[in-house]
Amino acid sequence: MPRHPSRPSDEALTLTPVAITHSCFKDKFGVPRQPGLTKHAHAELVIQAPFDREDAFRGLETASHLWLIFQFHEAVRAEWRPVVRPPRLGGNRKMGVFASRSPFRPNSLGLSVVRNEGLIRKEGKLALKISDHDLIEGTPILDIKPYLPFADALPEASLGWADAPPTERWPVRFLEEAEAQLAGLPADAYPDLRALIEDVVGYDPRPSFRRGRDEERVYGAHLYDLNVRFRFVTEESDKRVEVLTVC
Repeated sequence: MPRHPSRPSDEALTLTPVAITHSCFKDKFGVPRQPGLTKHAHAELVIQAPFDREDAFRGLETASHLWLIFQFHEAVRAEWRPVVRPPRLGGNRKMGVFASRSPFRPNSLGLSVVRNEGLIRKEGKLALKISDHDLIEGTPILDIKPYLPFADALPEASLGWADAPPTERWPVRFLEEAEAQLAGLPADAYPDLRALIEDVVGYDPRPSFRRGRDEERVYGAHLYDLNVRFRFVTEESDKRVEVLTVC
C-alpha cells in the first residue's frame, strides 16, 4: 500500500545542527544538572552554514530567554533503557526515562532554557552568546526558539519528586594559591569565574554514591581552559569546599 503523502515517515530522521556550542564547561563533571543553577555560565553558539545569516535571527534580540533543543552527544548509546536513576533521588530509586530529564534516552535529545546575550561576529563567524546554561563543549544545537513567558511559564505546574530547586549548598573557600591564580586571570577572558566556580563546587558535583562521605579526595573540574582542583572537608560541625588551585 503506498504511503499517504501527508503521513509522517516511520523511517529514521536526519537532523542537521544549526550551531555548535563553545562552552565554559569542557566536560560533564561539574556541569549543573539543570540550567538556571548558575547564572554565571557563559557560552557561544557558533552558527553553522547555511544558517549563519543575520536575517534568520531578525527579532530575536527582543527575547530575553531562549529554548534550545540539542543532542547529548556524549551520552549517545546504541540501546536505550526504560528506567534511569536520577541523581536528584540519590541514584538509588528508579524512574521511567520519560519521567526524567536523564541524558540517556531515546534519540539523546535535550531541552534547556538559557539567557539570550545577543548575536556577535567573531573571526568572521556568526555566534549567539548565551548564559545561565548547562551545555558542554561541542554540544550540537538542533533548534533555537524564543521563550514565551505567557505560554511557557506555568506556576501551577508540578513534579512530585523534584518540585523544589536544590537548596543544600556547601560553603566555598578559596585557598591562598587559588586566590593568587584567580587574581592573575583577565576578567574578559573568564567572565564571572569566581562566581561560576562557587556555583559548580558549592552544589556538590560528586556522584551520588560519594556524597555525604568525609574524604580528602581532590577533584578537578575543567572550566574554560582551566583545571579547578578542590576538595570537600568536614570537621565536626564545619563543612566546606576548599578550592586548591585554578590553573
